[in-house]
Amino acid sequence: MRLAHAAGYYSAGTCEFLVDEAGGFYFMEVNARIQVEHPVTELVTGIDLVQWKIRVAAGEPVKLRQDGIEHTGCAIECRINAESPDDDFRPSPGPIKDFILPGGPGVRVDTHAHAGYTVSPYYDSLIAKLLVHRPTRPAAIQAMRRALDEFVVGPVKTTIPLHRAIMEQADFVKGNVDTHFIERMLGQGGR
Repeated sequence: MRLAHAAGYYSAGTCEFLVDEAGGFYFMEVNARIQVEHPVTELVTGIDLVQWKIRVAAGEPVKLRQDGIEHTGCAIECRINAESPDDDFRPSPGPIKDFILPGGPGVRVDTHAHAGYTVSPYYDSLIAKLLVHRPTRPAAIQAMRRALDEFVVGPVKTTIPLHRAIMEQADFVKGNVDTHFIERMLGQGGR
């Protein structure tokens, strides 16, 4: 908040930090926009950030206060990209023939793709954001495992198998992750 005030910024944005083992925070960057991961915040707070960004742009004052925002449960997001993790994450453009979305309690899918859609080789390979929100982290992991198992995209390659493997990793389940987690996991053949 102090950063936004010091810069005179008044809208939605994100200040990113890294945290070390001792709990020290290290500033990375400020993004003066809605982040791709904004649905995670929406799920745990119940606040529609995109709606509020539009309201602020229209001149409406923000009536929300930090001390009035409650966090509930745990949300996990998996970015489903048309990429092949087994082939150094190379893009996998082409037509999507099969596209079956997961559902159920606490499952949210934000996507523009559909059966018959063609993934372009010229743009970002993100085809969907799969999110779950459950009362606890173990319940969220279980819901994400089920949702990933239900999500069908083909014949393009996607990151769905990689996300399935992540959800099974003992360190991920325990919350023992850091900026080298994926690198270590892939180095151990965990796909």
